[in-house]
Amino acid sequence: MNNIKIDHVTIGDSEKPFVIAEMSGNHNQSLDRALAIVDAAANCGAHAIKLQTYTPDTMTINTSGGLFDINDKDSLWKGRNLYDLYKEAHTPWEWHKPIFERAKSKGLVVFSTPFDETAVDFLESMNVSAYKVASFENTDWPLLKKIASTGKPVIMSTGLATLADLDDAVKILRKNGCKDLILLKCTSTYPATPENTNLLTIPHMREMFNCHIGLSDHTMGIGAAIASVSLGARVIEKHFTLSRADGGVDSTFSIEPSELEALVIESERAFLSLGSVYYGVQDAELKSLRFKRSLYVVEDIKAGDVFTKDNLRVIRPGDGMQAKYYEQVLGKKARLDINAGTPLSWELL
Repeated sequence: MNNIKIDHVTIGDSEKPFVIAEMSGNHNQSLDRALAIVDAAANCGAHAIKLQTYTPDTMTINTSGGLFDINDKDSLWKGRNLYDLYKEAHTPWEWHKPIFERAKSKGLVVFSTPFDETAVDFLESMNVSAYKVASFENTDWPLLKKIASTGKPVIMSTGLATLADLDDAVKILRKNGCKDLILLKCTSTYPATPENTNLLTIPHMREMFNCHIGLSDHTMGIGAAIASVSLGARVIEKHFTLSRADGGVDSTFSIEPSELEALVIESERAFLSLGSVYYGVQDAELKSLRFKRSLYVVEDIKAGDVFTKDNLRVIRPGDGMQAKYYEQVLGKKARLDINAGTPLSWELL
């Protein structure tokens, strides 16, 4: 499977996981806070910062009643009106330029999720290097066609979609110009639980769609994200905030700087630990071989004495005969006088 290049970062099977810090609405309508989030993401070692590009009017209409109001008792946003929620959460378009500039100055890849065609046009004017498709938009065929037509790499979340939905979406993206596609396993509950994350879908999804796979993770903490690496995830996206205590529309299921730093470090360690199928003693283990168990004479023995369980033991270190010969040696006679503490060898029998 071909590697994918996004700015200066390469995504591929043999590359460490690409960690995306999702700002979402955690700027709490403060540009200074947004820039501080960028700085923190860079300091934590994240590889990318991602925005969301929309206005309340490109997301919905200013009305109430029915599904325009969130009445789910389990929702973090229970009692909120969609238009008002998106007004609070959106990133003003005039902020994009300073945020992009700050991110690039910190060495971060920076891109965004457009939620309608006008957002794509706006992001194209900023020469973004990639596009993200949110789970709620992965069945918006006109938007998919627009994004694909840019020819930029596309990272698409797969929440809220059946296998048939995803098949349609992938075909539309590829048919309309998308050559580099990454799908993110995603569970669109906020927060998600480990039990409904279903990471085993990752290798299956890779096989089904023949593309690189990652995880858009809404669980608390970083455990699920680390586990996903062992199943083939090479992109990890997590919502990121300076402090959950500061509040904000997405703060509850966002990770803080210490967690993001740990995610970057541990996801790379998880990746490096995969290695390859290997049996035997590695070069790095050679010095440890001498401390494996082996056969040692543990009492002084005279020539002609019989080896018994009292004068011969399997102990560390490993300079003697291998322990597998213990039963074969018992009952044999010593050829020479042997001092206690001598590693047993065939020459002494």
